Amino acid sequence: MTHDLLITAEQLQTLVASHVPLRVFDCTFDLAQPSAGEQQYQQSHIPGAVYANLDTHLSAKHGKDTPASGGRHPLPSRETFAEWLSRVGLANNMQAVVYDRNGANYCGRLWWMLKWAGHAHVAVLDGGLQAWQGAGGEVASGEEPAHAPSSFALAPELARLVATQTVADNLGRPVQTLIDARGAPRFRGEVEPLDPIAGHIPGALNRPFNHNMTPEGKFKPAALLKAEFEALLAGRDPATVVHHCGSGVSAVPNILAMQIAGLGPTGLYAGSWSDWCSDPSRPMAQG
Repeated sequence: MTHDLLITAEQLQTLVASHVPLRVFDCTFDLAQPSAGEQQYQQSHIPGAVYANLDTHLSAKHGKDTPASGGRHPLPSRETFAEWLSRVGLANNMQAVVYDRNGANYCGRLWWMLKWAGHAHVAVLDGGLQAWQGAGGEVASGEEPAHAPSSFALAPELARLVATQTVADNLGRPVQTLIDARGAPRFRGEVEPLDPIAGHIPGALNRPFNHNMTPEGKFKPAALLKAEFEALLAGRDPATVVHHCGSGVSAVPNILAMQIAGLGPTGLYAGSWSDWCSDPSRPMAQG
């Protein structure tokens, strides 16, 4: 059995015990302390997990790649991403499982990128490392032995990347519904801790990414997510939705939630507000 969206800790334990081709990724990160995620990984992680660093593995390195998007966390090219996947030993026949300790905020980025690379069989560990440990899963510490390299081959994209110009061209048109995953004060432009200008893209709806989670850090039930998104959309076609946030990372839990709800797939504007507000000629809104 393959998993393409979510996987429970118990299901992952079954996969591990059955020795199916599997690669697990720990994507724990902290925007305020970029080195903290790897330190937490060193302290405890699922045995055999590869550490995936948002800044160095899941974003384009300055001057070393032609980015696939703009913003504070520009996507690397698909080719550069495939090279990294090959180095850490992900093969096309493997089930990939991604997790973090951050409410799927950072592992969602890798889930989306693997879909973008054409890898269907990737799932988010629902509840993250906390759920794994709560189900009695073992943890390891320190470095993991390097996995044998593979030859990961790109396949047709299974996720939709939306460019800045496309967002701009479709502003105010019914073919596009923007959903911003940032917290409400940032969306309204009352605070802006990371980008030079506060506010949001005109016409965007606001759905903070953490609204998709239960207090235990797992995704809400599909029926509840569907009701909440349908209320937000107020009759708009889910197929028109393009998600964004500050830099294209925390938007992904909204993408996941809409798919869990049966309302996906939807698009990602990966450059997000950090890319949009970099050009003062673009329209911006507050409130």
